Amino acid sequence: MVGEVIGRDPGPLSTAASGSHLVFIGADVVTKVIDTGRHSRLVREIALAPHLPAGLTAPLLASGIQELATREVRFACYDRVPGTPPGMGLPDVDEPTARRLVQQAVDRLLTLHGWEPADAARAVLLDVDDDGGFTGRDTLVARIEKLKAHELPRPVLDGLAAIAERAPEHSPRTTPLHADCHWSNWLAHNGDITALLDFEWARLGDPLDDWFFLIRFSGPHLTLALTTVSQATGIPADDLRTHCETREAAYLTADVLTALENSGPQAAAGRIQDLETLTVQRLWHT
Repeated sequence: MVGEVIGRDPGPLSTAASGSHLVFIGADVVTKVIDTGRHSRLVREIALAPHLPAGLTAPLLASGIQELATREVRFACYDRVPGTPPGMGLPDVDEPTARRLVQQAVDRLLTLHGWEPADAARAVLLDVDDDGGFTGRDTLVARIEKLKAHELPRPVLDGLAAIAERAPEHSPRTTPLHADCHWSNWLAHNGDITALLDFEWARLGDPLDDWFFLIRFSGPHLTLALTTVSQATGIPADDLRTHCETREAAYLTADVLTALENSGPQAAAGRIQDLETLTVQRLWHT
């Protein structure tokens, strides 16, 4: 299939780990494949690809729908950009390399945040379902109220209530965001960022949403990442910590509710522990 759609032999293809797609990697091409009935996020990525700032992500070569045996699949073929993901938490990355990667990632996100999308791209960025993120105080409060029915520990609920009290009333939907820019969605080569991948969650929102992902998943370099973002944006570090705390509360409460309502307490146990780290241990203020 890959050779047919790009008009040349892609050479040997290997599979790559992915939680939501089949991903095939060749010497100079990467192809994502998903059943058309699973979700529509790849449609968003394909629609945005021609409009994104040059050099930000891997160029799209071809996309479409194919019949494979009894399945209908959607595919997207991209130029393979040099590099590998630094990985969630920046494992085995020393401080000088982390400093360089974070600064380059910040620069690329500032480019994205400053992009003025054309009408077609703006329509895609506005057409997004609830991703579990922070949209405003009332939504966060409503999630916390629902959690009370599931008998979470009182210190966790009290901590969440305190976070919600500090949260802004609304979150603007004005800036182009990646909205999932943790370190497994970046590529780096020889210590330099080469691309930001997976624009399936891209939307209009508050730049703080992207800064949260970049900072939170920097592992032992969290403080370095937070300081770098603070210096680049002019947001005081303490304010940035509070904004990140709010966003983590939003994502975790959404995840815990989904797990409790669909699968039960055992499935939610890990995320409830994350809530305890957030609220009782006060992750963002230690």
